[in-house]
Amino acid sequence: MKYTSVFVASLATLALSACTGTGPAGPAGPAGGTGATGSTGNTGNTGSTGSTGSTGYTGATGNTGATGDTGATGNTGNTGNTGNTGNAGATGFTGATGDTGATGNTGATGATGNTGNTGNTGNTGNTGATGPAH
Repeated sequence: MKYTSVFVASLATLALSACTGTGPAGPAGPAGGTGATGSTGNTGNTGSTGSTGSTGYTGATGNTGATGDTGATGNTGNTGNTGNTGNAGATGFTGATGDTGATGNTGATGATGNTGNTGNTGNTGNTGATGPAH
């Protein structure tokens, strides 16, 4: 852009010099120096703190875990010692002798038994041997 402006200005000068009779324009001067760097702008204001977010929902309660297996039954304990034998009790007192009972009644006389059967007649005896001759 800068060179375009110089070129246009040179053409305008050339045109004017043709009208007025002035000689041609001299060569273009050297380019101007770079301008000084501008001042740094002021730091902007700090932004406002953002709003705090809403509290999240509480999660659902988890399921109750399964009941564990029943443990094994313990061993049977040892049998205890046999207890001591107790002391023998004191001998009791002998009771009083009771009164003699009354004499009982004489029993009734029993019935006479039946007469027994007559015995069998004995066998006839053997005949004696004949005596010696006289």
